[in-house]
Amino acid sequence: MVVPIEEIKRLRELTGVGMTDAKKALEESKGNFDKALAEMRKKGLTKVEKRSERETRAGVIGTYNHDNRIGVIVEVNCETDFVARNEIFLNLVKDITLQIAGSNTEYISIKDVKDDVKNIVREEYVDGQLTKYFNEKCLLEQAFVKNPDQTVGDYIKEHSARFGENIVIRRFKRMALGEVV
Repeated sequence: MVVPIEEIKRLRELTGVGMTDAKKALEESKGNFDKALAEMRKKGLTKVEKRSERETRAGVIGTYNHDNRIGVIVEVNCETDFVARNEIFLNLVKDITLQIAGSNTEYISIKDVKDDVKNIVREEYVDGQLTKYFNEKCLLEQAFVKNPDQTVGDYIKEHSARFGENIVIRRFKRMALGEVV
């Protein structure tokens, strides 16, 4: 089967895999782009899991100010300065600041919620509500504002696979005018 070069390039751009891998995935899926994309994402996410232990010391601090009423500052780390200066990475950071500004995020992930808080929340909510609570309060569990079918965590993993580096949200702070802390 002959796969159009445009489709190979498109798959490569979306997943960050090499041209040969993109072509092979499209051939194996008999030209079904969505099936090839899903398969490449699975492979990419598997590699991301292996990278998660690698040290991240480069990165950027992103900021966002909405109408002088809401402000966000976030530190997003990666492994190399080369990636930290990349426009795609900078757009990722911008998207994360917008996500935080538009939500009532308190934690990066469920791992960051202290056990005593988890116990209090468990006492107040039933299982279905408990999941919903953590999906609202934990950044990586939230539905991504630009694509609600994807979580913020999956969005970051997708970029990690694209760059071949570990990407981590180290910390963030959201402030709203008149908010009592």
